[in-house]
Amino acid sequence: MAPTVLIVDDEPNYLVVLEELLSDEGYTVLTADNARVGLELAMNNDVDAVVTDMKMPDIDGMVFLENLHRLKPDLPIVMMTAYGTIEKAVEAMKKGAFDYICKPFENDEFKMVVARAVEHFKLVCRNRELEEEVKNRYSFRNIIGKSPAMQKVFYTIEKVAPSRSTVLITGESGTGKELIAKAIHYHSPRKDKPFVSVNCGALPETLLESELFGHERGAFTGALQQRKGRFELAHEGTLFLDEISEMPLHLQVKLLRVLQEMEFERVGGTQTVRVDVRIIAASNRDLKKEVETGMFRSDLFYRLNVVNIHLPPLRERKEDIPLLITHFLEKYSKEAGYSEPLKVDRDAMQCLMEYHWPGNVRELENVIERAILLSSGNVITLADLPLEVRQGGSEKLSSESEEGKEKEKIHLSHEALPTSEMPLYLLSPRQLKGLEFIRKHGYITNKYYAEINNISTRHALRDLDDLISHGYIIRVGQGRSARYILNPGKVSQLKWHST
Repeated sequence: MAPTVLIVDDEPNYLVVLEELLSDEGYTVLTADNARVGLELAMNNDVDAVVTDMKMPDIDGMVFLENLHRLKPDLPIVMMTAYGTIEKAVEAMKKGAFDYICKPFENDEFKMVVARAVEHFKLVCRNRELEEEVKNRYSFRNIIGKSPAMQKVFYTIEKVAPSRSTVLITGESGTGKELIAKAIHYHSPRKDKPFVSVNCGALPETLLESELFGHERGAFTGALQQRKGRFELAHEGTLFLDEISEMPLHLQVKLLRVLQEMEFERVGGTQTVRVDVRIIAASNRDLKKEVETGMFRSDLFYRLNVVNIHLPPLRERKEDIPLLITHFLEKYSKEAGYSEPLKVDRDAMQCLMEYHWPGNVRELENVIERAILLSSGNVITLADLPLEVRQGGSEKLSSESEEGKEKEKIHLSHEALPTSEMPLYLLSPRQLKGLEFIRKHGYITNKYYAEINNISTRHALRDLDDLISHGYIIRVGQGRSARYILNPGKVSQLKWHST
């Protein structure tokens, strides 16, 4: 569809010449010989740009600009002016004009200015559409769930979103904690400001502080220039701290101070940076238990836990599964090129309803996307579902799916499996990697474990404690000097081979 340009000028000759010039370029052109008619045309038509003369009888171009800009602030308005009134043109720019052009002008110059104005309006409109899409996507009304537990979540979002209170979202992995965080943000007065997220468990301990608070040039090896942290990037908006339970204790102290004062210093800096940020945190662990074991500061917990939103696992709200399946069928059928959403037959639906969904909504979404891609018709059957779903699921397979990032697998021959509450095949790839390191080097430290797995030392300590509790390794020494060795009673039984 051709862009529409409105030209307003009290000189008939100019209107004729400019209309013909732009029509030859493919524009739809509307003309008005006075500001009053021009304003009516602009309000009653989908106009992409306006070109108006500065000096006109009755209502001059400056008044026309002010009135139209007030009614349609995104519409670009180009002012035409004589050389003697350039000062007025500059004033018009300050009042919202997109650009100005001096009479007399070259045809190519005029066409270029109009083209820029039209392109600018396209970008503004597209940006508005994208903003609206984002707001609609994260509307709590579009978060699917009719169960009482989810209705309670929706009610809490609606109540807490307009405030600036800190929110703690808890729930298992895959329940949609970040989706809820975004819904809160996009229903708050900060919706037009940044939403910045950081996964506290995904970054090594040495990088997390810099990621959160930024650093100055030369603060550490490789810091070649100043870098703003996530707190600064989220100024006047929302900062989402995912997996907050994985944050090291010494950073918890600094975070607590920032939450209290809303100020901090970048790593390697002395200048105090002040920010206005709303904090939403999330954890898949029970932070109260973490506080009891000394892994999480109680004062930080109470600072974060102003409003708590708990997301139930999918197995506890099975009445929502058909709604979610319908949603994912519509989404991924369209992406796969189907004109209509695929259906799910009775047996497949029963299987999906009975499965325990350890990966929650994220796992269900992946299963539906996979089934659509593998389906040979317009109906998803039992054969299109993954084996673990068809078999009712196994903790083994879901555990391996959760990790999903292993680069090597270490196996034991079946006769060599140690007697333990947790079979070796249920250990995470990180833990298997740690056991292999111990086998080759005789021991491992918490620091080494963190480095080879690219995780925080806090996260490493959890993995190592888990291995101790299941009898695979023994801790020798205390504190930072502690070493971890294989359980002597198991060494003769363990026979590794790598694939």
